[in-house]
Amino acid sequence: GLSMDWKNRIESDPAICGGRPHIKGTRLAVEFVLGLMAAGWSEAQLLDSYPHIGEADLRAVFAFAQALIEEEKYSPLPHVA
Repeated sequence: GLSMDWKNRIESDPAICGGRPHIKGTRLAVEFVLGLMAAGWSEAQLLDSYPHIGEADLRAVFAFAQALIEEEKYSPLPHVA
């Protein structure tokens, strides 16, 4: 698709983060970064708190998540009463 190629920035290694996908060269799991943003962190706060990652790494996190969702086959989400 149109999304950036995340493959050179996101990796999975059984020895790191229990094999969960993470930003290459770090121990920051994709789900951890997404969780911080879901909690209201801005990109500036993330880059400030984790100086070893850059804007392109954050783009890769989003592109990776987007690619996963795109490939997934979904059942309807349950309605929350």
